[in-house]
Amino acid sequence: MIIARSNGVIAGQRIAEGVFQSLEQSVQYTIEIPDGENANTGDTIARIKGKTWAILVGERTALNLLGRCSGIASLTSQYVKAIEGTNAKITETRKTAPGLRYIDKASVVTGGGVNHRYALYDAFLIKENHIRATGGIVEAIKACQTYRDRYGMFRVMVEATNIEEYKLALSAKPERILLDNMTPDQLTACVKVTHNNVELEATGGITLENVRQYAETGVNFISIGALTHSVGVLDLSLLIRSL
Repeated sequence: MIIARSNGVIAGQRIAEGVFQSLEQSVQYTIEIPDGENANTGDTIARIKGKTWAILVGERTALNLLGRCSGIASLTSQYVKAIEGTNAKITETRKTAPGLRYIDKASVVTGGGVNHRYALYDAFLIKENHIRATGGIVEAIKACQTYRDRYGMFRVMVEATNIEEYKLALSAKPERILLDNMTPDQLTACVKVTHNNVELEATGGITLENVRQYAETGVNFISIGALTHSVGVLDLSLLIRSL
């Protein structure tokens, strides 16, 4: 059985099950606490029945993945609770572990967050180097919109670091503007500028201690890179009962 050694939100149960069944299909994996539910220290979150060799071979991989997924879900849940009552949503960034992007992002959703773009193929995100390469924010947005109009399926997002850049970006009508490393006061000033259907996202330097200040500015999204790039794992153990 798998035991929680700390409190947190469980995520990744089906992935752990898949680890054992990829070794031996006869392994039975019974979920006691499903994804999205809270576990307390000492709780049994899953029971495993099957050949001992398969359980021992799969143990570390299953616990590593389950612990990571649960760690991401737990941290996301803390951020979501910290901004309850506001209109903002918590989202992650593309700073995920190599090879684990889809399960990292799924774990954010399990914890109550929403997903940002998945990769370079599903949305443009114009950053400072793109702006310099094209000659300006408006030029960069227009170039992406031209490509989008030709090939479809791409949303255009752009970073702005001050209110002047923000107003320039607004004039080109992207789908989303990321307000990068701005203070809550700067964000409030940006939000007050009529932005119609353009989504606003706060990003950079946001922690559990100050996230509510950012949420109360009126932005639509708050992105937290730490959800996936430096998250701690939920402490779990696998114990075999004496036969």
